[in-house]
Amino acid sequence: DKRIELRIGINLGDVVIDGDDIQGDGVNVAARLESMAEPGGICVSGMVYEGVRDRIDVPFEDLGEQAVKNIVRPVHVWRWLAVDGAASAGPSEATEPYALPDKPSIAVLPFDNMSGDAEQEYFSDGITEDLITELSRFRSLSVIARNSTFSYKGKSRDVRMVATELRARYVVEGSVRRFGDKVRITVQLIDAKKGDHLWAERYDRELSDIFAVQDEIATTISATIVPEIDHAEQVIARRRPPESLSAWECYQRGIWHIHQFTLEAFVAARPLFEKAVRLDPEFAAAHSGLAYALFQEWMYSHPNVRGDQLDRGYDAARRSVAIDDHDANAHFVLGRILGKRGEYHKARAECQKAIDLNPSLPHAYFGLGDALLYLRQFGEALEMLQVAARLSPRDPHHWAFVHHQAVALLGLKRYEEAVDMERRALLSSNASFHPYATMISALGHLGRKKEAQEPIEQLRHLQPGYSCERHKRQFPIFDEFAEHYVDGMRKAGLPEN
Repeated sequence: DKRIELRIGINLGDVVIDGDDIQGDGVNVAARLESMAEPGGICVSGMVYEGVRDRIDVPFEDLGEQAVKNIVRPVHVWRWLAVDGAASAGPSEATEPYALPDKPSIAVLPFDNMSGDAEQEYFSDGITEDLITELSRFRSLSVIARNSTFSYKGKSRDVRMVATELRARYVVEGSVRRFGDKVRITVQLIDAKKGDHLWAERYDRELSDIFAVQDEIATTISATIVPEIDHAEQVIARRRPPESLSAWECYQRGIWHIHQFTLEAFVAARPLFEKAVRLDPEFAAAHSGLAYALFQEWMYSHPNVRGDQLDRGYDAARRSVAIDDHDANAHFVLGRILGKRGEYHKARAECQKAIDLNPSLPHAYFGLGDALLYLRQFGEALEMLQVAARLSPRDPHHWAFVHHQAVALLGLKRYEEAVDMERRALLSSNASFHPYATMISALGHLGRKKEAQEPIEQLRHLQPGYSCERHKRQFPIFDEFAEHYVDGMRKAGLPEN
């Protein structure tokens, strides 16, 4: 009952010996990594991760580029959470390997009431039930029914045994502690088959409205958990030889490529989605994944060499919606493509439908925010994009959520905030070149031409020959805002042609 839980930070770098002390950037970075780790967990730098990734079979979570105190450049951080004794002990010898559904299966166990008041059971039960409801909105998951998981309430439980009995690959467990008008909720996501902790978080909230708090917690948790599960599934799929891939695994491999945000990655993702469609023509997510890959390939291609990707993506997105009209992600993808086709009101309607189908889907709010940007409703767009960023702070698309906020701020002529927002976007390791463009425009309007030279160099390094004229061609309609955007780039010193 009494133990010390350690945090560990590991870095590779020069160390300066100073008597009985050690100093230097190698030590300083390790100390910062230690402070980022969860109790009982480990954070490592990018250099360490590259050295061990192919030598040990444990999952790491990519936290991206992180700014650390007293270190000039951002540090790429990877996190591994320690496995507790119960999970690492493994199932008994009598336990049979369990078969799993085709889709990732997840069980939400009843949250423990840690308040010391039995009358508060209704609150912890309510959080659990709301989370099950929210996760059930994600059609990519198979969620174990409430009546099954609540059979374990009040019992001592081994996570692996519970997962075996429920045929669940992933298990969510947590606790609720209420004190006065405040509540603390802790949650963790476990890969039950391997016994690995994939994610853990703690939420502290005021209880001015108990039902509003339950809704917020359930929505936030579900939006955070789904990307964690997707990432774990992608890692599994990538380890298998291509000839053994099922439609689901092809889909997950394609999604992994999508999250790299490069033209080459989008091109590599396309045949994987096409194979998934061939293997299962009624797999709606495979069609929407293909549509999204084609859409992004069109987006990242030079305007002079774009082909028919947008039209093909539109057809694939419509097919996905036709197969499953209740798939929120399919409506989101269709909405994004409609926006690039200049059908802004239809784009807004599709993304709103995605939100109606799944209020926990951050991409739906992102798509709606993007449609509102095209309709030049910058204030409303900013609100929707803030919701997307809040729902999924670790999403591979998070840089895009932040970048589009900067575009909205540029439209509102809040230039200083736009610059700061793009700096945040660029901290993500998979951020594209787009944040540099908005930052350059905002700096131009602020009259900080000298400061704009570095982002201009970075932009033209990533996109050789990038100019004001090329940026004009990014806009379907060159209106007053588009002119304002390009004028800022011109003032900053970006070449005209």
